[in-house]
Amino acid sequence: MGTGLPGSSCQPAGAPAYTNIHVGVQRRNRPEELLDLQRGDADSVTWTLECSVDGADVRGPYVQGGPGARFVYLSWGTVDDAGTFAMFRRAKLMLADVPTEVMAAATVSGVLEARLGLTDATGNPVCARVKPRAIRWTAASQAGTASRSAPSNGG
Repeated sequence: MGTGLPGSSCQPAGAPAYTNIHVGVQRRNRPEELLDLQRGDADSVTWTLECSVDGADVRGPYVQGGPGARFVYLSWGTVDDAGTFAMFRRAKLMLADVPTEVMAAATVSGVLEARLGLTDATGNPVCARVKPRAIRWTAASQAGTASRSAPSNGG
């Protein structure tokens, strides 16, 4: 779940102003294909990604990278009057940062949940690799109740 979204417009340092910003989860090998595009001024956002787990390896259509280096991209962009999305930045959520005990519990429960703020220290959409201390990973039951939680690895 993403909270603390930056709003519908922003202007990162040295960049143009962006309006009507949205965020979605980028599909592997298809950067133009996004899962459930959400408004940048929403109160909170959630996505459900279908994945499979083999040991510690997580795979799915929205999971990027190779074994041991899997991650999820949250893509930020503008949406024009025709509904066309133009990406201007993205955040990388590293699955290797999920604490081992949380990943094990999520494998049993079938649900791994990430909670993070989506605005950076300058008021713009969060981007680059999200550091472990900025994201909280939990294993949850299918009904959505947290069953195992741990702080992420240092970082």
